[in-house]
Amino acid sequence: MEPGSTGPFGGEVMVTDRRWRVYVRDVSRLVARTMQAADCEADVVLTDDATVKRLNFRDRGKNKPTNVLTYEQPPEILLAFGVVRREAMREGKSIAAHLTHLLVHGALHLHGFDHHHAGEARRMEGEEARLLARLKVANPWKNR
Repeated sequence: MEPGSTGPFGGEVMVTDRRWRVYVRDVSRLVARTMQAADCEADVVLTDDATVKRLNFRDRGKNKPTNVLTYEQPPEILLAFGVVRREAMREGKSIAAHLTHLLVHGALHLHGFDHHHAGEARRMEGEEARLLARLKVANPWKNR
C-alpha cells in the first residue's frame, strides 16, 4: 500500500515520519490489518513527536508529546514515532507490537471506550487484549 492511499479498512494511512518505515516492516500493511480487525475506518497518521506535541498542546493543553492522539471528527488516529519507540524499548517489545496495541487503543476510543475510571479501564483493557490476540500480539496487560 502506498503512503496516503486508502486501505482495505476504509481509512487512509499517511506516513509523515520516515522512521516508521525503517523500524516497522510493511508498516502500511500492519496498520491496515489492525484497523480492519478493530473494525475502524479512521485515517491513521504515523508522524513525529513534535507534531503530536503541538496538537496535544493545542487540543488538550498538555505541552508534551504523547504516544497516540485520537480525534472523532473526522475520525483520525495519530502516533508519535519517538514516544512509541521509547515506550516499546522500555517495555521490551517490538515497535510493531506496540504500534499495533496503540492502534487498537485508538480505535477503541473511536468506538466509545475510555479508561478514566477503573471499571471503564478494565473493559477497555479486556477488549484490547481480545483484539490483540486475534492479531497474534501479546497481551500488554498481562504480568503488570
